[in-house]
Amino acid sequence: MPKYVLVVDDDPVQRRILEETIKRSGFNVTTAESGDRALAALKADEAGDICLVLLDLVMPGTSGMDVLSAMRSLPRKPPAIVQTAHGSIATAIAAMRAGAIDFVVKPVSPERLEVSIKNALKIEALTSELTRMKSTAKGELGFTDLIAGSDAMARVVELGRRAANSSIPVLIEGESGVGKEMIARAIQGESDRKSKPFVTVNCGAIPENLVESILFGHEKGAFTGASEKRVGKFVEADQGTLFLDEIGELPLDAQVKLLRALQDGEIDPVGGKQKVRVDFRLISATNQNLIDLVTEGRFREDLYYRLNVFPIWVPPLRERLEDVPELVRHFITRFAAEEGKRIDGLDAEANEMLMRYTWPGNIRQLENAVFRAVVLADTPLLTVREFPQIAAHVKGYQVTVPAAPPPKDLIPRIEGPVMLGQCASAPATINVPSANGKGAIGIPALSDNGDIRSLDAIEADLIRLAFGRYRGRMTEIARRLGIGRSTLYRKMREIGLEASVN
Repeated sequence: MPKYVLVVDDDPVQRRILEETIKRSGFNVTTAESGDRALAALKADEAGDICLVLLDLVMPGTSGMDVLSAMRSLPRKPPAIVQTAHGSIATAIAAMRAGAIDFVVKPVSPERLEVSIKNALKIEALTSELTRMKSTAKGELGFTDLIAGSDAMARVVELGRRAANSSIPVLIEGESGVGKEMIARAIQGESDRKSKPFVTVNCGAIPENLVESILFGHEKGAFTGASEKRVGKFVEADQGTLFLDEIGELPLDAQVKLLRALQDGEIDPVGGKQKVRVDFRLISATNQNLIDLVTEGRFREDLYYRLNVFPIWVPPLRERLEDVPELVRHFITRFAAEEGKRIDGLDAEANEMLMRYTWPGNIRQLENAVFRAVVLADTPLLTVREFPQIAAHVKGYQVTVPAAPPPKDLIPRIEGPVMLGQCASAPATINVPSANGKGAIGIPALSDNGDIRSLDAIEADLIRLAFGRYRGRMTEIARRLGIGRSTLYRKMREIGLEASVN
């Protein structure tokens, strides 16, 4: 769903002016004519769509300060910019202490308002990213922390929350890069196992001969190289959640032991003499069609039905393009902070281009594209030029990627002095057009014996040429040569050239 700036002002004319001003800056706007209406909007189910509040302080009934005080108790508090016609240091300090992020005085210019809104959203994005990182580290990441406001993701969030209230095995399906692990973390973060271990295993990245050892552990001396005892991922996930990514890549032998662990809640470490009981919540994920793998004999049918108890399909990014602008803002904020750059966002053309692309690599591709754009950026706004690979695949956009310089080892190296005739590309003279436009005056680049002349010698010839061409006018000569007059006088004395006074 799109994000909105909530404008709160009791003056209808002022509300209309602010609404149009903010829309011209590229933001969606919703309005409220009183403090009570504003609080109702912030408490409604759609409150998550409000990304910022522009709040008038002086209003009849519930004032702006009252709204700020009430916002402190809300589960989600968007940043607030306060405005008033009676600006003073005391008022600004009081508003900031009450929770405002900025303060503007009426009438505020469109430029000042746009800067204030962008700064507030940037601070909010950094704060949200920090909160998200802390929640992830603590195992408390929830669905409210995810960027999943599109209609296509509403069903995913609903199913995820239902799964979080149970210990039922969950199978998350979707293309590579859609964010299956984030969904799994959100399920754990809203379950009674939050703050417990969340252990991730990429089944496709484990060597086949080590799968059982890594998953179920082994005893010392169980096989060659087992010099010490090792607990497996199942034991690490005890009391918490085990996330098996790319479950379709699990070898058949390991599938048998996984099925037994799911049925009995016990595992057999390699070389162990007795079973180990573990308490874990299993969430698996795949980007393959497991039914096809079952048909091909590459996946056990009984294990499939054991895993596919509560399936959740995560749609690809091309089916939820409404999430792209918010994801881009999130990635820009994160990478700009990491790279130490000031990036305010996208320009309108770049935003339109990203919304028209199909994103075959999904969120992971978008993340990498934004990262590259931030590194390339030389201005506060990202443009189409910073997304050359994307522009090449979207009709109507074309960006030329500069050719890379040839490797140093491919550049011919010329040893020793350059002799005339030895290299066709080596000039023998530096040609300067004559004053009458006929022919050219040559300044020798090589000495009589074919050696490169020194820069001092060539510079002396150039000064003599300029002295003659501009008839000794020192100001003009200095300007043409790009040096100061005092420097020109010194160099002329060094080469024995007498200067005229002008």
